[in-house]
Amino acid sequence: MNSNQPQKKKLFKRLLFFAKPYRKYLLLALTSVLLLSIPGPLRPLLIGRMVDKYIVQTQNPSMLLWWSLLLLSVMVLEGFLQLISSYFSNLLAQSVIRDLRKKIIEHFLRLRMSYFDKNPVGAMVTRVVSDMEAITEVFSSGIMEIISDCFSLIFILVLMFMNNWELAWMTLIPIPFLLLATRIFAKSMKDSFQKERLAVTKLNTFVQERLSGMSVVQLFNREREEYKRFEKINEGHKQAHIQAVWANSIFFPVVEILSSLSVAFLLVWGALQVSGKTSVEIRSMYGEVFAFTLWINQLYRPIRQLADKFNILQRGTVRAERVFDVLDEHADLQDSGTLTNIDFAQPVRFENVYFSYVEGRPVLKNVNLTIHHGETVAFVGATGAGKTSIVNLLGRFYEHDSGTISIGSVPIQEIKLSELRKNIAIVLQDVFLFSGTIFSNITLGDTQFTQADVEAAAKAVGAHDFIMKLPGNYQHEIGERGGMLSVGQRQLIAFIRAYIYAPQILILDEATSNVDSESEQLIQRATEKITSGRTSIVIAHRLSTIQKADRIVVMEKGELVEIGNHQELLQLENGYYKRLYDRQFFNQKEL
Repeated sequence: MNSNQPQKKKLFKRLLFFAKPYRKYLLLALTSVLLLSIPGPLRPLLIGRMVDKYIVQTQNPSMLLWWSLLLLSVMVLEGFLQLISSYFSNLLAQSVIRDLRKKIIEHFLRLRMSYFDKNPVGAMVTRVVSDMEAITEVFSSGIMEIISDCFSLIFILVLMFMNNWELAWMTLIPIPFLLLATRIFAKSMKDSFQKERLAVTKLNTFVQERLSGMSVVQLFNREREEYKRFEKINEGHKQAHIQAVWANSIFFPVVEILSSLSVAFLLVWGALQVSGKTSVEIRSMYGEVFAFTLWINQLYRPIRQLADKFNILQRGTVRAERVFDVLDEHADLQDSGTLTNIDFAQPVRFENVYFSYVEGRPVLKNVNLTIHHGETVAFVGATGAGKTSIVNLLGRFYEHDSGTISIGSVPIQEIKLSELRKNIAIVLQDVFLFSGTIFSNITLGDTQFTQADVEAAAKAVGAHDFIMKLPGNYQHEIGERGGMLSVGQRQLIAFIRAYIYAPQILILDEATSNVDSESEQLIQRATEKITSGRTSIVIAHRLSTIQKADRIVVMEKGELVEIGNHQELLQLENGYYKRLYDRQFFNQKEL
């Protein structure tokens, strides 16, 4: 047995598990495809009888009319069963894919940021869109039609042998060669689908990244080079599909040749049979030859269609394997914890905390720090010192290697993730805004906030005036990633968003590093308001923005090297903070 067979069976079993809630659709689809296998093979039988009895032998127009109406009824029934089969097969497929797509999005939402660091966005988009469409075809035009074709083949063979077993055997002589060709074709298609899978992912990833980073491409005049890279990837995508087309181009002519051979054997049989027979006896064979000619056509058509459906199953299996690989990714799942009734008006404690993005290369080393409730603590240090990593660990975007991070005496791993993040608000340096209105980006779709709540928050932050000058005010469409707004305006919206959720812990991660002086003044005033009465962590390069902090923590190479307020740190002889402050102060004077 092929070593891949157990894996394929496992994949199909998992896919069928998602069809379990829709047994009714599955039953109706199966019933209709089974019934559909009967009318088609019956038509040649009816036509053969009509030819024999009412055209060749008796030429009875009245009976010919009744048999014609019977044949028409069979065709209408066949059309009706095709309608029912197609509708419920597609209904089943779309229901399964809807649930599977919900499952994978839910899984994505539970993964740590480390997973998204390792996997390109284009590949994940492929899983949710292209891969799902391929899996849809497994149910809509794969499994059901294979079942229908298999039963049609069986019924055709039964009718052929019942009518003339010698003639049936003669017309089936090419079938072994067809089965061999089908096996070779299936293997070739499997290889081509694997190449196609990789090519589609590579193409989607490239396009997504270049469209997102178009400003960088144009700024550095890399349009021609990126176009050449795209041409190469696009050519690889074409070649992957061409291999499948090449296999089809060979296989289907082979099917046609073998089908013609069966007809040829039928004609040879007919020629042998007419030798020495009267014209009446010869004419009695017309109906049988006519029926067998139609059956041969029907026999090869399902076999050829089986190859098509096998392609669909191959493609769907390959795509399903990739989807289930994502769903089976548990190493990056976030343990949400169970505790919900937690008082966040307590100190945040870091005790002997170590952390590394890559094993063996620690980013944080033996961090020990207590941040009291209502205190504003600022972190400074060179790029890569570990400042942002502190924030990532507190929000559990990443999990620390060892040590303890706790709210009061409760480790954050024991707190339900939604409860933890509900009490933490983060304003990042690179603000992400969604396509939509200013209002929707502030509330993030939370219906508990009214227009009045949003306006009050905007006034508190000092952003109400600029919003009211925009077309549509709070209903102004800001475009993808907020592209219709300035950097400072996007940052102010992020402050409103943080303020309206009234978090117990506020984190500002270099929130003023990219804004102009006017926006910085607004943000400074907003910062003083929203940090009042809550634990605040500020990460900044501009030391002018953190001089009023209760404490300043200086980090270097993942360690805490200095802790104190602005004045205390300036008094440290040859201290890191003093050197940094003096450097910024003199640079500003020169400017």
